[in-house]
Amino acid sequence: MAIALEFINVVVPIARIREVYPGGWEQCVQDYAQRIGQRAWYDQYLFRDGALHPGDARQLVEGWRILGFEVTQTHRGRVNWKDVCVIDSRHGGPTAPCPWLALENSGRVAYLAQTPPGPLAWRGRPSPGSRHSPVPVQAGSAAYFPQR
Repeated sequence: MAIALEFINVVVPIARIREVYPGGWEQCVQDYAQRIGQRAWYDQYLFRDGALHPGDARQLVEGWRILGFEVTQTHRGRVNWKDVCVIDSRHGGPTAPCPWLALENSGRVAYLAQTPPGPLAWRGRPSPGSRHSPVPVQAGSAAYFPQR
């Protein structure tokens, strides 16, 4: 499966949500019930919430951190996303390296790396879409994430 990306995306692997989120995946879905199909959606592997402005995205990331998620890690002197990933669709992709995520369709679709993209989840429903070769996930030009 794959998720559609728009504006600023905060993506979290569902496996990490099951492990870290208080109450697990079921509680996360309940907590986001009013947002799913609006600004949040998910596939088999990834959960996506979104924002229009960097400050709002920063608040979303901070919310995951408060819940116990490790949002970043340093690897070889470089800050990478760990339990979450911010992808700014308007400015070229992830705002820091995110090795567990793959992008395709010019950065408008994301899926868990090492899994097939599959059908597209967007606003609570599958959407037909063309398949494109995955593109490598590199840090985008936006400088507002991550901050340490």
